[in-house]
Amino acid sequence: MGDKSHAHPGAAGRAVTADHPASIRNVVLVGHSGSGKTTLVEALALTAGAVNRAGRVEDGATVSDHDEIEHRQQRSVQLSLVPLEWGGYKINLLDTPGYADFVGELRAGLRAADAALFVVSAAQEADAVAGATRAVWEECAAVGMPRAIVVTHLETARTGFEELTAVCGRIFGGDDPDAVLPLYLPQYGPPQPDGHAPVTGLVGLLTQKVFDYSAGERKELPPDPSQTSLIDEARNRLIEGIIAESEDETLMDRYLGGAEIDLKTLVDDLEKAVARGTFHPVLAAAPAADGGRQGLGTVELLDLITGGFPTPLETAPPDVTTPDGSPGPAISCDPAGPLVAEVVKTASDPYVGRVSLVRVFSGTLRPDETVHVSGHGLADRGHEDHDVDERIGALSAPFGKQQRPLPHAMAGDLACVAKLSRAETGDTLSAKDDPLLMEPWTMPHPLLPLAIQAHSKADEDKLSQGLTRLAAEDPTMRLEQNQDTHQVVLWCMGEAHADVALERLRTRYGVQVDVVPHKVQLRETFAAGSAGRGRHVKQSGGHGQYAICEIDVEPLPPGSGVEFVDKVVGGAVPRQFIPSVEKGVRAQAARGVAAGYPLVDVRVILRDGKAHSVDSSDAAFQTAGALALREAAAGARINLLEPVAELQVLVPDEYVGPVMSDLSGRRGRVIGTEQAGGGRTLVRAEVPEIEIGRYAVDLRSISHGTGRFGRTYARHEPMPQQVADRMREMAAEKV
Repeated sequence: MGDKSHAHPGAAGRAVTADHPASIRNVVLVGHSGSGKTTLVEALALTAGAVNRAGRVEDGATVSDHDEIEHRQQRSVQLSLVPLEWGGYKINLLDTPGYADFVGELRAGLRAADAALFVVSAAQEADAVAGATRAVWEECAAVGMPRAIVVTHLETARTGFEELTAVCGRIFGGDDPDAVLPLYLPQYGPPQPDGHAPVTGLVGLLTQKVFDYSAGERKELPPDPSQTSLIDEARNRLIEGIIAESEDETLMDRYLGGAEIDLKTLVDDLEKAVARGTFHPVLAAAPAADGGRQGLGTVELLDLITGGFPTPLETAPPDVTTPDGSPGPAISCDPAGPLVAEVVKTASDPYVGRVSLVRVFSGTLRPDETVHVSGHGLADRGHEDHDVDERIGALSAPFGKQQRPLPHAMAGDLACVAKLSRAETGDTLSAKDDPLLMEPWTMPHPLLPLAIQAHSKADEDKLSQGLTRLAAEDPTMRLEQNQDTHQVVLWCMGEAHADVALERLRTRYGVQVDVVPHKVQLRETFAAGSAGRGRHVKQSGGHGQYAICEIDVEPLPPGSGVEFVDKVVGGAVPRQFIPSVEKGVRAQAARGVAAGYPLVDVRVILRDGKAHSVDSSDAAFQTAGALALREAAAGARINLLEPVAELQVLVPDEYVGPVMSDLSGRRGRVIGTEQAGGGRTLVRAEVPEIEIGRYAVDLRSISHGTGRFGRTYARHEPMPQQVADRMREMAAEKV
């Protein structure tokens, strides 16, 4: 991070390989949508020599070659890997989507990386740094992941670099804002006609050197004397911040005593603090000027990645077990150790089939070997536990849409694996004779339901396979085959996530579907006791049909289901036909007695009936039982029961009022609030599920993207009469 010689290897057109885990850096780029992550990746690729000025390599691939969905959506919707080489190091850059709907891709990137670059845009207001970006920062802090901050869009800044750095210090630094400080200050040129002063270079606060990028190539210049006071103030604060994180406890006393701390000591302590995740440097970056190769700050950023971010050897791998749950061996980032790798992303290629992006944590993965694929722990999302041996195909490194062959992938590295037909995102790859399992990373629960049906008979034949493949790619999506409503439901993270799912079904798997209104699982029950008589008597030549039964129906407490009681005396209904009556009653209860929803929480008492020695039968008494229940319902008031969910809504304090007001408008009952720390409040409320179908979208709007919520089923309870009447009318219209 100080003065380093910058070799620019010509990596274009060939796969970048690593000869030891110490030479690998795995870095995930995180930031809100529009912050400039992908543009930054392209600028780093250009500086590292992976692409030419037109953004292309020798085989015509570009670092920004995305799939058609991303082009149509005009935003990134999936995790992408771009391997670079810089100064003898292999850098795996993991570019993540910034839109909140694709948090699953972000979580996968965090799992595969050893450090994170948080990209914030100066073109947006300072408050935009907060929200989702802060939540991800806290996730990284919880596991001690090293982080640095990159400020982009200084050429169209609404917020100055110094102000934005101060905001990052408050938001990300927490109790220690001096743990978030700039390593360089931007140098500005003359103001342009639009009022913006272009950023032409950077001033190194430790080296006190100026690096000019105005011509598209990095040149060292002497410092401007007019900036001395500004540089000195920022430099002193940076030095104090570095010394505060130093493991040398005497360093602060020496500095405060007036001793000059040499540059090497400062740089060494800075790199150690960054690698430990206790100090978070701020840098500025921008694409190269027209005709140039080195974008503003790209050299400094690549130096920070290779010099300050940890190697895979310094990152503790996740714990492993055997597939049956027994404790597994302690693994380390050793190329000669037992094979343990994880599928962090699954995609489908129209030419080579399924392609799995894999992070190798231990051992070495080689082409054409047989591995054990274990997938456990995601059954609640429609992913059945599975264990299978598979022969992998070629290993490759991606670059845009191109795949370049790799001879192997060692511990600490990432690679794409072809022909893993059973592997899904989150699965573990291990040796076939020594199978191991990693616990999958935590995934948020999808909370936006999307009910679909096949558009045609031809689509219906392909729908199941298409949905299975879609679910294998995306563990944030839950596939539900609802037996009560008879709907196929895709639970998604939001509208954009749902749009991408439908587009992938259509373009990748050739399945056209129609979106239909999502149904909640309503129930019916008796509001009071009633009685009914079922008479099924027919004579049409030969054996007839004869069955009569009389029942009483009593309401039961919630959660009781349907209870059947036999109180027939004197053999009015022969014993062999009692189960037939019960079967008919339960079948009718499942179909509903008023609006077509299952009947629950009642006791049905069979008290009398009649039979015929010849014409009575099992079928006749089933029909009579059903008729008796329908007659009882016709003479009683039937309540519609709706499911009620308990919501746990976590929002910044300033949005508590709007959230509680919105919940009340959804017929919700707030049952409590509690402080959650960090200026946030947890609101607990009970809300009918019919009112929260789009709450995942609406909460994002109310809280400006900063709110999160969870939901759990609480119970079914009677629906207000006005709402129930409307539901009955809708049910009648469909008959």
